[in-house]
Amino acid sequence: MVVRRPTSEELENLARLYGFELTPEEVTVFQAFIDSTLGSLDWLDTLPEPGPPVKYPRDTGHRPDPAENPFGAWAWRCSVKGAADGPLAGKKVALKDNIALAGIPLMNGSALMDGYVPRVDATVVTRLLDAGAEIIGKTVCEDLCFSGGSHTSYPWPVRNPRNPEFMAGGSSSGSAVVVATGEADIALGGDQGGSIRIPASWCGIVGLKPTYGLVPYTGIFPIELTLDHTGPLARTVRDVALTLEVIAGRDGLDPRQAATPESRPRYPVGLEQGIGGLKVGVVAEGFGWPGVSEPDVDDAVRQAASVFSDLGAEVREISVPLHRQGIHFWNGFGVEGTWATMVRDQAMGYGWLGFYDTGLVEFYGRSRRVRARDFSPTVKMVTLLGHWLGEQYHGRYYARAQNLRRTLRAAYDTAFREVDILLMPTTPQKAQPFPKGGLAEYVTAALNMIANTCPFDVTGHPAINLPCGYSGGLPVGMMLIGRHFDEATLLRAAFAFEQKAGVKV
Repeated sequence: MVVRRPTSEELENLARLYGFELTPEEVTVFQAFIDSTLGSLDWLDTLPEPGPPVKYPRDTGHRPDPAENPFGAWAWRCSVKGAADGPLAGKKVALKDNIALAGIPLMNGSALMDGYVPRVDATVVTRLLDAGAEIIGKTVCEDLCFSGGSHTSYPWPVRNPRNPEFMAGGSSSGSAVVVATGEADIALGGDQGGSIRIPASWCGIVGLKPTYGLVPYTGIFPIELTLDHTGPLARTVRDVALTLEVIAGRDGLDPRQAATPESRPRYPVGLEQGIGGLKVGVVAEGFGWPGVSEPDVDDAVRQAASVFSDLGAEVREISVPLHRQGIHFWNGFGVEGTWATMVRDQAMGYGWLGFYDTGLVEFYGRSRRVRARDFSPTVKMVTLLGHWLGEQYHGRYYARAQNLRRTLRAAYDTAFREVDILLMPTTPQKAQPFPKGGLAEYVTAALNMIANTCPFDVTGHPAINLPCGYSGGLPVGMMLIGRHFDEATLLRAAFAFEQKAGVKV
């Protein structure tokens, strides 16, 4: 492949974009230097490109028809069998459809990605297969993962298995549904604003967003490098702990893992140690959100919190006033950062060391230019606002918000000096009906449930959803939050609750 050289006219037009004019001499000299420089790219194209390995054979699978996909949760069905034995032997695992599985289509919930087939396996895929799992398919997610509902996804919306008239929650909607229905034992999801915990809450299963960087994001379609998390969903805390042990740890290809310790505990081993003496802080600001919180959700979570007292923990209400402002920190860099990474920079961005998926960049970069009309309204809105902020304020607010995220983290870390676990509703409301009104209702239904979840994507603290009750036939989710890289304590507390008062999935 030979890289196309810019014409004189193209160089002159580019110069005008940056506010300067080129003299005829500059055009001639610059073209000569450009030709020489682009010769390096011609040569680089002759080299084989290293990437994550593809170790296990697989069938190409098929897109399921409606009869085998009643809730719209499956994007693709397949079978990829891993090692003959291992900690996940016999487990059927589903992948959110933003995770690369070589030879199997990846759509990331977007019409723009229709036809893309990755050539590599994500690191988490290889680790699952090495542990003996069988990957049985890809699950539908929201359009480019930018929604907490389950109504923006392509090719179809995802319905809640508890009541198909209601949304499943997003953006890892299909992953939560196939676990809740028992079609998969475990699923992987992604979480940038709550996208593991929201569908886990609304579908009534367990879902863990690990500490930022604990699980490598290599081979997964990003939203924003400082927000990206991936983690497990399952019907039991034990299966979540087992999966986390398999997928956690550095892979040397993901810059998000800079602070990840080299060693980590064996998460399933300590589950049964009990929680006597553990201090649980019920965060007052996580309840009673004006116009959003449902009283039955708040009541169920407060009642569930009392179970920890019965288990020997010390439970008390605490205040973290800045929690109420957490969404402002998220908005400060989440929107502009998402536009810059996911739209302007073809999903991979620039300036970090690790694995860049060349095939993804090339396919999506071309597709977003020719099929931009197929973006969901939520992605269109983020694109417009992110671009406007970048043009008008030149990254000032993105930079301020990135610096100020340490202020929000410090507020929670101060609370962790007094308690070991924070507790609040995962979502202020139960699953919501599909929007049937106009565009304003459509957009609101994508973003009105993240107030309690998104702050912990900003701060990177681990957080887990536990089903703690039902109201009107719909699940209620309780969220536990732990110190950085202290998933062991978080899972131990979650397991103790599950054994004492867990809701049958």
